[in-house]
Amino acid sequence: MERDTEKATYTSESDRTDAEPSIQIPDDKTSNADGVIMVNDHPPPTAPAKPEEPSPTPPTAADQVPDGGLTAWLQVVGSAAILVNTWGMINTFGVFQAYYEAHLLKEHSSSDISWIGSTQAALLFLVGVFAGPLYDAGYFRQLLMVGLFLIVLGQFMTSLCTSYWQVMLAQGIAMGVGMGLTFLPSAAILGQYFSRHRALALGLASAGSPVAGTIFPIMFSRLQPAVGFGWATRAIAFILLGMSAVPLVFMRTRVPPTGKARAIIDRSALRDVPFVLFVTGGLFAFLTLYVAFFYITLFATSHGVASDSFAPYLVTLLNVGSILGRIIPNALADRWGALNVMIACTFCSAVLAFGWLGVRDLGGSVVYVLLYGAFSGGVVSLTPSVIVGLSPDMGRVGARMGMSFVVSGAAILVGTPIAGAILGNEENPQWLGTILYAAFGLVVATLFYSVSRFLMYRQKGDWKA
Repeated sequence: MERDTEKATYTSESDRTDAEPSIQIPDDKTSNADGVIMVNDHPPPTAPAKPEEPSPTPPTAADQVPDGGLTAWLQVVGSAAILVNTWGMINTFGVFQAYYEAHLLKEHSSSDISWIGSTQAALLFLVGVFAGPLYDAGYFRQLLMVGLFLIVLGQFMTSLCTSYWQVMLAQGIAMGVGMGLTFLPSAAILGQYFSRHRALALGLASAGSPVAGTIFPIMFSRLQPAVGFGWATRAIAFILLGMSAVPLVFMRTRVPPTGKARAIIDRSALRDVPFVLFVTGGLFAFLTLYVAFFYITLFATSHGVASDSFAPYLVTLLNVGSILGRIIPNALADRWGALNVMIACTFCSAVLAFGWLGVRDLGGSVVYVLLYGAFSGGVVSLTPSVIVGLSPDMGRVGARMGMSFVVSGAAILVGTPIAGAILGNEENPQWLGTILYAAFGLVVATLFYSVSRFLMYRQKGDWKA
């Protein structure tokens, strides 16, 4: 609360008299009984000053979060570029999945192919357990350089792949490791520059993901028939290369590092029940959240609700909806609390997942993907903001993000292949079981998030978190 320096409250008139300033007489003058000011040729010696009480230590530069300014917003721009190279590519995998099933890897099942995308997404989270402590120790720039190099290299190598193991190594493992080295630092650094507007900054940065997820599928779908798989993939790789220059030029840490890496596991987090429940909710959320992103194209073609040429654009529309889902919920989170808004987004995603069962035509599928993209985008983009809010100090943010990301990464690794296994083969797909699997997973996630929110209220007495 800001102090009002111009007003003061007095309990009595004597207090007002004592508090109001009196006329000061210089040391070389005195006043006689008649009030006449006399000049002293030899002023009395000045009495020694009384020792003052020690003033509180002024806040350090690390404590004074700028919450804006050119440097701070350049970090948001750099983080958005990293989200293009990380989550943007993960959100694009649906068109690669469809292409692999129809052409390059058609001898492999849907579940086998989905392991490539789930490995990529899982490593984005799993590598965070190492990237987090290294970020806390001050290796931010090194993490960016190595990670961005691996992402670009993996995309270029994917354009040369002809077999399953090659695609898994390039697109799944190399790119996944690079994503894991860059994503967590890009989210954690914003906590050094923003406090009151932290959720909004994270939301604006995460908008880079759906923007890329909107553009890249269109690029691939248009270029692949004209120039082939190789050059369509390389065109995306050149964009990733250009985007990599943005964070390398602009992003810098503001808070001095600790100088040594923290432990990979923050033991205090294991005793923090709201944090543990939140991570458990993340397990169920990310186990099922991306089922629609991976399988909506196949659903549309198998049900005849969209032509083979238009079906890949459903992934694009998912990401169009996600653009608003990355910005609006995060803007609301600064006012209403990040976890509160995240609970609402997860619940709405669960309701929409059940609504997937009712999609019967092109219009319904378009409305569905736009809405699901919006609310699922809120779930993903709010996660770092909630973790920052659950951390006792900024020095533990990296480690706690890493711990949470390990659980979420393991969920993504097995989540979509489980959905593929439930779906079965293309001749007799079990869409009912696949959709219910996605919907009930999000319901369970909502319950865990809600209990975590309730326990936080009991600890702090405040519904905002």
